Amino acid sequence: MGAFADTLWDLLGLSPRRSSSGRRRRPRATSAPRPSGGRTTRAQQRYDDLVDELKSSWDIRVHKWRSSTSGCAWEVKDRVGKVTRMIESPYPRGPMSCAVFLHEVGHHAIGFNRYRPRCLEEFKAWEWALDQMEARGLNITDSVRKRHFESLRYAVAKACRRGLKRLPVELEPYLPEGFTVGA
Repeated sequence: MGAFADTLWDLLGLSPRRSSSGRRRRPRATSAPRPSGGRTTRAQQRYDDLVDELKSSWDIRVHKWRSSTSGCAWEVKDRVGKVTRMIESPYPRGPMSCAVFLHEVGHHAIGFNRYRPRCLEEFKAWEWALDQMEARGLNITDSVRKRHFESLRYAVAKACRRGLKRLPVELEPYLPEGFTVGA
């Protein structure tokens, strides 16, 4: 070592730890395991099969199974450009949690940033989810329809607060009272 230390390690008189390959490796990412439960009913088996089918057909990884009935969908690109599709949602155990799960998968199915404004993307994801439930013979309850309506009403109100200039025709039924567009 000359008059000055080349690195902090030289200054401290330590050598950095190295793994056997010379670089740190992260553990391979896997999907969140299926929540454990008691007996499996026929209805639950249908939901389990739905989860397995959609995860494989859309190449989706579940980051976390949520205990609440909220969800999130996103994509991650690595350095070489490989896209990993991720979701967080409740595990389908009934019509409401199934609708939320399908809504999050719907974001991947319709494609991110394909529809503008963002509230229209929410509308299309809900439309996809409800179409899937209907096509698969899953129960769409009044509470699911209410959640769908209130979710879109919230998305439209949020867009209006942020200065939405033009509301797509499909979203006019969800415009809350007292809100205006492009004012």
